Amino acid sequence: MKIPKTQQRYCPFCKKHTEHKVAAAKKRNASPMSRGSKYRARKRGLARGTGNRGRYSRKAIGKWKMSGKKSSKKTDLRFECKVCKKSHMQGSGVRAKRVEFV
Repeated sequence: MKIPKTQQRYCPFCKKHTEHKVAAAKKRNASPMSRGSKYRARKRGLARGTGNRGRYSRKAIGKWKMSGKKSSKKTDLRFECKVCKKSHMQGSGVRAKRVEFV
């Protein structure tokens, strides 16, 4: 997918359309201490831990129904306003195998 390096976009800080510099955001992993993590829940004694506690007689649906991963990732673009130098994110990403800035 080819994306121009600069675009005319609405800047929520300037509250008008300005020229923006487009860049792809770096992939980040969630921290084990982030709010909804299982690690934190286990520390507080809330997550289930290991074992099925005598409940399930077969594997989880994820094991046999939804197999295989998606071949493309969603684009995570950041737009930096050339006037106020503030950056904001793209609303929703589009699936693409490769993103190229031209």
